[in-house]
Amino acid sequence: MNNIVETKSLLDHSFVMTIDGQSVSSVSVAPVYNPATGVVVAHVPVATREVLDRAVESATHAFEDWSRRPIAERQAAVSAIGDRLEARAEEFMELLTMEQGKPRAMAEWEVYGSIAWFREIANQSLPEEVLEDTSERRVISRHTPLGVVGAIVPWNFPILLAVWKIAPALVAGDTMIVKPSPFTPLCDLALVEMVQDLLPPGVLSAVSGDDELGKWITSHPDIAKIAFTGSTETGKHVMRSAAETLKRVTLELGGNDPAIVMGDVDPAKVAPQIFWAAFQNNAQFCNAAKRIYIHDSVYDAVRDELVAYAKTVVVGDGANDETQLGPIQNAPQLAKVKEYFDDCAKNGYTFALGGQIDDSAQGWFVPVTIVDNPPEDSRLVVEEPFGPILPLLLWSDEDDVVRRANDTVWGLGATVWGDDLASVERIGRQLEAGTVWLNEVHQYSPHQVFGGHKQSGIGAENSLHGLAEYTNHQTITLNKVPGSVA
Repeated sequence: MNNIVETKSLLDHSFVMTIDGQSVSSVSVAPVYNPATGVVVAHVPVATREVLDRAVESATHAFEDWSRRPIAERQAAVSAIGDRLEARAEEFMELLTMEQGKPRAMAEWEVYGSIAWFREIANQSLPEEVLEDTSERRVISRHTPLGVVGAIVPWNFPILLAVWKIAPALVAGDTMIVKPSPFTPLCDLALVEMVQDLLPPGVLSAVSGDDELGKWITSHPDIAKIAFTGSTETGKHVMRSAAETLKRVTLELGGNDPAIVMGDVDPAKVAPQIFWAAFQNNAQFCNAAKRIYIHDSVYDAVRDELVAYAKTVVVGDGANDETQLGPIQNAPQLAKVKEYFDDCAKNGYTFALGGQIDDSAQGWFVPVTIVDNPPEDSRLVVEEPFGPILPLLLWSDEDDVVRRANDTVWGLGATVWGDDLASVERIGRQLEAGTVWLNEVHQYSPHQVFGGHKQSGIGAENSLHGLAEYTNHQTITLNKVPGSVA
């Protein structure tokens, strides 16, 4: 089947679903847009419930064999997927920019990060642990695969966040059905199709569709686990649906990450770091710094340096070499972001930069916008805009800023910036977040656990903790003296 391997370019490819190692199309198709131009660049199949059933049946059958294969064989296959992706890296970067909108540097970060994840996760394992071994009795703790896993992938990092699910699931011995976001399905469909010759049929499938498909996956009785990345509100729906059959879930959800800037920083040096902490991927990032608390002694200087730096950043089509920030990825998200601009204007908040959206512009572009000290209870501070509009807030008392930083339903990430390392770490250890970066941001690793506190999620990704999420725990006890009473 593996026609994509011989295709001249992914950009000229006809995108299909993959089930049981075979290409699958559909009578119904959906358009995929380039967010920088608003132009339709491809059409993808829309799966029916019957198509999903076929995928689940195939994955269930494949699980019987795949789960019994030696882990070294599964690890080798996952590593080989990374090699295959590397061989087509340039094409995937171009395709990613075309469907997601991110500039070359961010596309390169995502594609090569995905390659690294495949290779590093392929080196992980969960060996059996002998808890007791005497002449009378032996007790072993081990991990066993779950079965069929449904991966629901978001549109902001469509390749990397698919890989965070695919790699550990396959190493653990599970089979997987990937559902890409309907806004960014191309890279995920192409990746799954491209690696079918590296895996037995049914081990890794991909189905594309709308929100109905997601509901069918989360409620399907023969799917054992859901791995979901997306908004907190949608994550709650996933959890409710999965509860009907007590599916395992890993939910990586929204965030409202605080950044605390100490009074001893050099404003000129910290401003670029704060900018990219907040605006990387055009702030369409669950771990973006979304509330910047700046000490009152340096507030004006940091604000002015941040505005000055922001004015040097080039916003445009990611296909252009000079572009540093791309567009909002899709029209519904653009409409949501506009609500925050309108709310700030209606309430008379001060824009230190930006604030005006050009509705006549081609593509879904929003200007980088910085809001100068809005109220703590404003929508912009309390909610998650998921777009390039950022509030700057004053603080003077350490206990107060820690309280304000933690005063949110979310707890995904946080950052602290300052020269006094003891103070930076003291504050960082008080923040209620799954990842706290100190004088750095957005540093991830396949060996570093990632997950959220509070309503930012359930479970973990990456590291051996993430691998274990794709397994059951099993205890085996052996009485070595048959006939005796333990």
